[in-house]
Amino acid sequence: MGCAPMGHILYDEVMRYNPKNPYWFNRDRFVLSAGHGCMLQYALLHLAGYSSVLDPSCAGMLYATSRPFSCKEKKDRNPPHLGPQMKKEDLKQFRQWGSRTPGHPENFETPGVEVTTGPLGQGIANAVGLALVEKHLAARFNKPDTEIVDHYTYVILGDGCQMEGISNEASSLAGHWGLGKLIAFYDDNHISIDGDTEIAFTEDVRARFDALGWHTIWVKTGNTGYDDIRAAIKEAKAVKDKPTLIKVTTTIGYGSPNKANSYSVHGSALGAKEVDATRQNLGWPYEPFHVPEDVKSHWSRHISEGASFEAEWNAKFAEYEKKYKEEAAELKSIISGELPAGWEKALPTYTPESSADATRNLSQQCINALASILPGFLGGSADLASSNMTLMKSFGDFQKFSPEERNLRFGVREHGMGAICNGIALHSPGLIPYCATFFVFTDYMRPAIRISALSEARVIYVMTHDSIGLGEDGPTHQPIEHLMSFRAMPNILMLRPADGTETAGSYKVAVLNKKRPSILALSRQKLPHLAGTSIEGVEKGGYIVSDDSLGNKPDIILTGSGSELEIAVKAAEELRKEGKTVRVVSLVSWELFEEQSDKYKESVFPEAVTARVSIEAGATFGWEKFVGTKGKAIGINRFGASAPAGKIYKEFGLTPENAVAVAKSL
Repeated sequence: MGCAPMGHILYDEVMRYNPKNPYWFNRDRFVLSAGHGCMLQYALLHLAGYSSVLDPSCAGMLYATSRPFSCKEKKDRNPPHLGPQMKKEDLKQFRQWGSRTPGHPENFETPGVEVTTGPLGQGIANAVGLALVEKHLAARFNKPDTEIVDHYTYVILGDGCQMEGISNEASSLAGHWGLGKLIAFYDDNHISIDGDTEIAFTEDVRARFDALGWHTIWVKTGNTGYDDIRAAIKEAKAVKDKPTLIKVTTTIGYGSPNKANSYSVHGSALGAKEVDATRQNLGWPYEPFHVPEDVKSHWSRHISEGASFEAEWNAKFAEYEKKYKEEAAELKSIISGELPAGWEKALPTYTPESSADATRNLSQQCINALASILPGFLGGSADLASSNMTLMKSFGDFQKFSPEERNLRFGVREHGMGAICNGIALHSPGLIPYCATFFVFTDYMRPAIRISALSEARVIYVMTHDSIGLGEDGPTHQPIEHLMSFRAMPNILMLRPADGTETAGSYKVAVLNKKRPSILALSRQKLPHLAGTSIEGVEKGGYIVSDDSLGNKPDIILTGSGSELEIAVKAAEELRKEGKTVRVVSLVSWELFEEQSDKYKESVFPEAVTARVSIEAGATFGWEKFVGTKGKAIGINRFGASAPAGKIYKEFGLTPENAVAVAKSL
């Protein structure tokens, strides 16, 4: 209620958007980082006349003319079918099963919602990613005679967002990068769930943002100071080289005579009596959910204005395309999400004769190959680029004065990095961000990874030093439970490749999965290129690498992932010398394997074969699904140790010799 003036001015007077095409490319973006206040946004979307477009990858794109392309022109896509307007019935179903108005904004549920917010601080970090994209694409594609990329990112955040460390991480980068088209409204109402912020949050937020390199403004009359808010926005837009924080002092629950300015209004409904009292206090005589005709008439202009905004941009793009065909083709790919024909052929290939190498190094080869063919591919590391091996050698660093470059330097800010990449991914369907750190430090960024999965954001998480194989750094840096924890997370691919071919296959899978993120767990230690591995196998999640049995009846099935697949292969060789028939299975991604047909899964793990052994340098929890009640899982169910990798593997029984012994015991 205290944010209503900000929201009204933004949606009614400031932002450029098309309600009938929420995914028009050059729209201004709005992020409600204080997601618990989402009914404000839903009401504004209703007033503005927003409609549903089922396929954002189709909606905002041109096909060589000044109009959206059609199904016939792009047979692999659905047209931008318009659904019903955000109706009163949707507002009445707030927070109910199946509604388009969930309890926090969800980009996959509600047209007009750019990103999924709710966990505090995520939204402002997403907004940094959205603004980064605008600056980057403007630097790449704008010309002296044509400004084809030109939009703002607006965000409302509250005290809770400001308290979360992620907001400082992302805001620090926004200041460093000089994201001048990012304008954040800080709802300064001094209330959090536990009470007045005096109990825990007394810092000078404006001074902190000054220090972070932002331009700051204070609007002291946020409840009713419409002209002050307008003036602040005008001032913010005049500052081109810095993001702007507009501190807007408001009263939470403004208009409620008995609950305004209290924590009781923060997370609870006012109640019927207080709603009536508030309506009387504000002089609002209308029935619940009634929108007066003069208000409808006032807001209805946004439908025609929005169509004009998009038509003007389409015409401008048509002229741009005539002059700059190559740039226009790249920008089309980014806007539509259409991958260049034959892009996967750019991925490197390997043979068993190729030199052994760490999969982190093989990953870098894949990253550089993709950078040469995918115009929307960009990313970086949390101060570990030289260790994660994530630099694109043909590009420089994205910085304040070189925003056209594609290497992102996040510094030691894992959480902010992940959330910024979510914003990048959700800006346009053809953007494919990647980010990197050590696998164990996903602990610092798990909330952002979870939001990637929830919001269907195609982010590629390049996680190196994936096991005890990193050696001497010891248990603080050695992941144990991490593989299983991500396998338990919905809508995310956990990929652990064993060699160069599987690494290339993992990148192919990650790029093709447009509606879910992927995590690649990569080794520090060198691994051989194994006979029998294949990209096609990776696409199935699990597959047979070698098998000397007949009739789908091996004596033993040995299964490994990543660096332990080599151990399974060596153990199989020894068992075969003793007359056993052995099948070796690579289980790169449990999620992809589970999506295969029952017939295929039976062809890999026949029910009749119960002698099964899994080998993985991590927790054994969950492996019973594949080894069964009569098989055994070799792994690590304690923290690691500091020692050379070979010594640690031997001490934990991750050796061909132990795998052979365990197999014989079955």
